[in-house]
Amino acid sequence: MKLTQLEQFVAVVDNGLHVPRAAEALGMPLPALYSTIEKLEAEVGQPLFTRSKSGWSLTAPGALLLDEARRRIADAPAPIAKPKAPAGGKAKASKGKGRAPVVKGQPKPFKKRQGR
Repeated sequence: MKLTQLEQFVAVVDNGLHVPRAAEALGMPLPALYSTIEKLEAEVGQPLFTRSKSGWSLTAPGALLLDEARRRIADAPAPIAKPKAPAGGKAKASKGKGRAPVVKGQPKPFKKRQGR
């Protein structure tokens, strides 16, 4: 189990077992969150939630995983801040006007006609 999967699982539980709200809070698409939950359930081998029309509820294995997930998230080291890239960079010079579209039946643009 990856730490991000556990964080997403905890986010679903913290948002009142409301998956769309959890996906919005995490800033990720809803289908991706559903697939993460399915992967966790496949890895555990048991369903983590009972799904019904009235809503979702946590199962006993889900409650055990929730305790373990919160413990792992708390024990995880803080992410290392990446060094910020210096501002600026190489400037690119403009090289002319570019190519104009070719229109059928007309001479090519920016091309001189050959004189006699």
